[in-house]
Amino acid sequence: MLHPFRRHCLPGRIFLRFFGAALDNAVSTVYNDDIQLGVNEMYVLIDNKNGIPIYAQIYTQIKNQIIAGELTSDEMLPSIRGLAKDLRISFITTKRAYDELEKDGFIYTLQGKGCYVAPKNTELLREEHLKKIEMHMEQILQLAATCNLTRDELMDMMTLMMEESV
Repeated sequence: MLHPFRRHCLPGRIFLRFFGAALDNAVSTVYNDDIQLGVNEMYVLIDNKNGIPIYAQIYTQIKNQIIAGELTSDEMLPSIRGLAKDLRISFITTKRAYDELEKDGFIYTLQGKGCYVAPKNTELLREEHLKKIEMHMEQILQLAATCNLTRDELMDMMTLMMEESV
């Protein structure tokens, strides 16, 4: 059974929810923080049981929100120290996530001002989307092989789906 806890903050602050679930007398902890940024919100979900490093979870979630347009160009992100405090994690962990985001061109830092969402590089976004499409196509090919679908049958399915989506 989930036990929610919510700390209410002023607008522009973080809304923290803590969820604990009993599993074999152990507690599984997930921190889900909704970080309000101006008009938009940044959502960061930290799961300490999934085996993915925390910095990678932060990196992936912020990157995905930037790509999806949920975080807009030149929008200020929470400070590294502030995010670390709110997520109850190490400053070094948050800094590593921000450093990786900056290295990959998703954010930029203004000394003494903070970190901001970088203007979208359309070529970078296109590459990200192409990678995702290729990954899904590989899965489609594997499923098609298990169903003994021919190339023509698969192409007919794709054509039909494209026609229906227009």
